[in-house]
Amino acid sequence: MGNRFICMTKKESKDVGSRSKRMGRSQRKLVSEEELHLQALSMALQQHQLSQRFEGSMSRRIAGSTSSRRRTLPDSVPLNNNNNKQDSEILENIKTKKFVLIHGEGFGAWCWYKTVALLEEVGLQPVALDLTGSGIDLTDSNNVTTLAEYSKPLTNYLENLPEDEKVVLVGHSIGGACISYASEHYPHKISKAIFLCATMVTDGQRPFDVFADQLGSAEQFMQESKFLIHGNGKEKPPTGFMFEKEQMKGLYFNQSPTKDVALAMVSMRQSPIGPIMEKLCLSPDKYGTARRFYIQTLDDHALSPDVQEKLVRENPPEGVFKIKGSDHCPFFSKPQSLHKILVEIAQIQ
Repeated sequence: MGNRFICMTKKESKDVGSRSKRMGRSQRKLVSEEELHLQALSMALQQHQLSQRFEGSMSRRIAGSTSSRRRTLPDSVPLNNNNNKQDSEILENIKTKKFVLIHGEGFGAWCWYKTVALLEEVGLQPVALDLTGSGIDLTDSNNVTTLAEYSKPLTNYLENLPEDEKVVLVGHSIGGACISYASEHYPHKISKAIFLCATMVTDGQRPFDVFADQLGSAEQFMQESKFLIHGNGKEKPPTGFMFEKEQMKGLYFNQSPTKDVALAMVSMRQSPIGPIMEKLCLSPDKYGTARRFYIQTLDDHALSPDVQEKLVRENPPEGVFKIKGSDHCPFFSKPQSLHKILVEIAQIQ
C-alpha cells in the first residue's frame, strides 16, 4: 500500500490529479456556500435586532381546459448558469426582466436571497420587498389592519414605475393576496402574476379562507387559536399571529436545509391578522385581465397539495407548475427548481 503512489502509471497519475482538482473545486464551492449562509444569517440577526425595537412585534388552466400546461419538475434540476450563450438566449426571449418578489406571512425580503442570486445570474432584475411590518420594516405590525396598508411597499413600487414599464410579480403564501390586490389596482403595470403555493383567491374571498380546511373557520380561529397576539391588550381583538418555532419548522420547513431553517428562526416576525381577514374585491376588467400562473409545492405541510389543487380548479390560471420534494418554502428547499420555473414563465409569450 505504501508503494501504491510510487508505482502509478502516467494515466493513473493524471486521473488522481483530475480528481484532486475536482475535489478542490468542490471544496471551494462548499466554502463559498458556507460564506453565503453566514452572510445571510448575519443579515437576519441584524434584522431580528431591529425588529425588537418596538413592543408587541416578534416578526396555473386546469379542469375543463385542454390547452393548459402542467409541468412537474424532478427533485433536482441541473442548471448551467455559467453558460453565457444560454443566458443570452434566455434574455432574448424575455420581454419583462424585472421580477418583484413578495414574501408570505412572517417572512421578509431576506427569504428570497437564493432566488435573487439565481435570477441575477441569468441577467434578470429581481427586487425583493418587505411588506409593512415585515423584514426590516420598522412598522409595528400590530398597527397594520388592512391589506392596503400591508401591501403599501408593493403599491408604492408600482406607482413609481415608469409608465411604459411592467414587472412580473411573484407572491408567496399570503403574499398571493398582495399581488392579487396589486393586479386589481395596477393591472397596466403587471406583465404576469405568479402565485407560489399562495392564496390565489376569488372575488369576495378572504386570504384566510384558503386555510379554513386546516385551521377551521375564521371565527373559530379568532376565538380559540393559541397563536394569536393581542398587541393592544388581552381584552381587545387580536392584532397578529405567529406559530411557535417547532410548529413553524414542521409546517413551513419540513424539506428545507438546516442552515436556512436557522436563518428563518431568527428572522421570522409576527403577521398582522387584519389583512388576511379582509375580503378582496377583484373585478373581471382589472384583476381578470392578469396573466396568472400557479406553482404548486408537493410536500407542503402549510398549504397542502389538495388545497393548492382546489385553488387552481376554482380560479383557473394560465399555467400550473409543480415542484416535487418542495415544502412551503421552495426558495429554500428547491431554489433551482423554482428559478427554472420562474425563468420559463417569463419566457412565455
